[in-house]
Parts: sequence; structure tokens; C-alpha cells
Amino acid sequence: MELKIISQKNNPLLKRKEVQFQIEHNQGKTPVRADVKQILASQLQADTRLVFIKKMQTKTGTNITIGLANAYETAEQAKQIEPDYIVKRNNPKEKAAEGAKA
Repeated sequence: MELKIISQKNNPLLKRKEVQFQIEHNQGKTPVRADVKQILASQLQADTRLVFIKKMQTKTGTNITIGLANAYETAEQAKQIEPDYIVKRNNPKEKAAEGAKA
């Protein structure tokens, strides 16, 4: 799996980097969000807890996935801005723990 950053925009007002990326994967399926998040965080030199993948879409008939992500400077800023469903989608361990409690 190879991840390339297509565009990166610094948004000082929201204290985040807005990133568009492309993944070339040889498996046949769309890569797991958690794996992409780790690779993206290492390329951006950011903490994985501060990176939120908003969208990933695999082009039909190809092994190329295009995605959008935000990397925040602080956890407080991320909690204020990111919707709850995006936070849950990016933290599957917490989602599984909540399901076990119910």
C-alpha cells in the first residue's frame, strides 16, 4: 500500500491541516481506515489521535482510493470541530467497547 499526499492546506483559523491523499493498494479491497490513519499520521508527523479521515472512496475497477483527512494541532480543537460520527468512525476500539457495555 502506497500513500501519496495530493494536496495539503494549512488552516490556521481551525488549527488543522486539511489533506487530500491517494492510496494505491494491491489487495483488491479498500484499505482499513486505521491502517491509512497510521501511515498518514507518520507522513504528516502528527499524533494518530489527532488525525481524522473524513472520506475514503475507491474508484470503480481500480486499486486507487482517494480520501480527505484533517490533522489537528490539539485534541481540544478536534473535539470542538469534528462531528461525533467522524470521531467514532476513526476510533473503532472505543466503538467496540461501547457496544460491549450496552
